[in-house]
Amino acid sequence: MEISNLTTEILVFLFFVGVIAGFLDTLVGGGGLIAVPALLLSGIPPIYVLGTNKLQGSMGTGIATFLLFRKKKLEWQMVKKLMIASFIGSVLGGIIVQFVDTEVLSFVIPIVLVFIAIYFIVSPKPKAISSSSKSDKRFESYVVPGVGFYDGMFGPGAGSFFVMTGVMLKKLEIIQATILAKPLNFASNVAGFIVFFIFGHIAFVVGLVMMLGQLIGSFLGTHYLLKANPKLIRVLIVITSLSMLAKYMSSLV
Repeated sequence: MEISNLTTEILVFLFFVGVIAGFLDTLVGGGGLIAVPALLLSGIPPIYVLGTNKLQGSMGTGIATFLLFRKKKLEWQMVKKLMIASFIGSVLGGIIVQFVDTEVLSFVIPIVLVFIAIYFIVSPKPKAISSSSKSDKRFESYVVPGVGFYDGMFGPGAGSFFVMTGVMLKKLEIIQATILAKPLNFASNVAGFIVFFIFGHIAFVVGLVMMLGQLIGSFLGTHYLLKANPKLIRVLIVITSLSMLAKYMSSLV
């Protein structure tokens, strides 16, 4: 994508959005609720917004997944089938969205984000049920590829969906479910990136600028983790997201 119409001010704005998204994602998740509206508000075509978000969003999940494997919190044999299922679902979702009219996406994306924002703020915190993982065919056969499919098409909130269903269906403790969600989310992000790359729908300069911001924000977030008020941060994410969406929608009228 040509970025000749993107000013230095817009790129600086998106860099700081990447910092904030990475920071908030580390604390409570929901970084995509900040990144996607910001990309839309910057005047980037909707289909490029989705692809660029996949590029910059892969940074956080990729680093987290690498560290979890390195610290032996994850075992490849236990997660590889689930990662493949998430990957395949995301590929299908990513392919389908390529054929949706851009004008339709201009309205569909904000509507999806509003519903995800509402879910993000009102969803109850999952309760720990068990300390051991159990096999659940619904989770493995339907939920993982289903969430991957959603992530391939849109993305924001996918990590939270993986966590919630991991608790509900696999009977994992919240920490275990969060750990499991990282490689699944990473697989769906990478799959979505590959599809959007093949179709040429990624603004690479913007994505790389935001990736740098994500890296800095994630680093800062890890140092603030124990001081954070999750509920307050969720509220701030939703308010910021909806404010940018309102501004974007007003520009379409």
